[in-house]
Amino acid sequence: MTELISGFLWGASTAPHQIEGNNVTSDWWAHEPKMPGMARSGDAIDSYHRYAEDMRLLADAGLNSYRFGIEWARIEPDEGHISRAELAHYRRMIDTALDLGLTPVVTLHHFTNPRWFTEDGGWLGDRAVERFQAYVEAATRVLDGVEWVCTINEPNMLALMAMMSQARPSEEDAKKWMSPTVEGAARPVLPDPDPKIGQRLAEAHQAAREILRQRTDAKSGWTVACQALTPTPGNEEKLREVRYVREDLYLEAARGDDFIGVQSYSSQAVDENGVVPHALGPDTTLTGNAYRPDAIGIAVRHAWEVTGGAPVLVTENGIATADDSRRIAYTGDALRHLFSAMDDGVDVRGYLHWSALDNYEWGHWEPTFGLIAVDRETFERHPKPSLAWLGGIARSGGQGLEEGSA
Repeated sequence: MTELISGFLWGASTAPHQIEGNNVTSDWWAHEPKMPGMARSGDAIDSYHRYAEDMRLLADAGLNSYRFGIEWARIEPDEGHISRAELAHYRRMIDTALDLGLTPVVTLHHFTNPRWFTEDGGWLGDRAVERFQAYVEAATRVLDGVEWVCTINEPNMLALMAMMSQARPSEEDAKKWMSPTVEGAARPVLPDPDPKIGQRLAEAHQAAREILRQRTDAKSGWTVACQALTPTPGNEEKLREVRYVREDLYLEAARGDDFIGVQSYSSQAVDENGVVPHALGPDTTLTGNAYRPDAIGIAVRHAWEVTGGAPVLVTENGIATADDSRRIAYTGDALRHLFSAMDDGVDVRGYLHWSALDNYEWGHWEPTFGLIAVDRETFERHPKPSLAWLGGIARSGGQGLEEGSA
């Protein structure tokens, strides 16, 4: 059995816009009513007010970590105006996590921007990096005692969002790409993100990393969406080409970071034409992904190699399913693949499941990833069997993962 390092993180992750509710100064709040077929985030699941209950459920189950985000649009609703009240709110969240014995993993940017930032060029604007630096400097005021900070979540997906915003795609393409849950269909292949935007985000990340190193004691890194791409016979060169613009540009930018956040859900092949769409099958998930619990092992091995041995923190891994027994089966197999990579020498510091709660999935409510269900009328939380199961694995230090135990 894999020997876990002391302090191995067992936890779950969330994103502020998906759970907090009423993020009215963000660009996503402004975007939602303009897109036909896109559900509104609205109150979300009211975690802005119920975060203590959410954290307590995780801690009581046996988890020792919680990844959550700080919302830039709340902290800086207008350029240069820093809300002391919102900084204090996020400091209370950090203190609550620490008091419950949960190691906070804090994300500074999870897809959403202040509306003023996007309306003045966003990540393509001349002052984008400077503006992000100013926000990060403000956020460091409340990060005392935080050991792990993710600067930007999935910059490869963020680059795609920025590219599409600039290109003004058709309504049909925007619905498909920005919120790619298609009932009864495989997930569509997203276009390649523009590497010029990726380089801008890498510049912003590295600038934020330096601020964090100067002003905090936290480990800093960013999280990359890792597709666990594999070549079809004879297409190894095409794989390298595709993987560079989709992942490796961002993994290379993490060289020298304190860790790399790996986020993986499924795997896809690459043929002579590029990424092969997911095939439909009986286990196709609610987001159209193939059922591939082996993806996390592929992803962490590749991230470890490309970053030059940056310690890996699995910051997202999970499955969109209404069948919680499938969630347990998927997660058990995924953890076994993760432990196999660790046995082969990959330095993994923790596993954070996506997600802690069923939440707003960027335009849809139907895909359920959570360990905890939520009644959206009353906001009552209903822990699923998978939460107790993962907590038991955490309490045992992974010893409950003998073959077949999931």
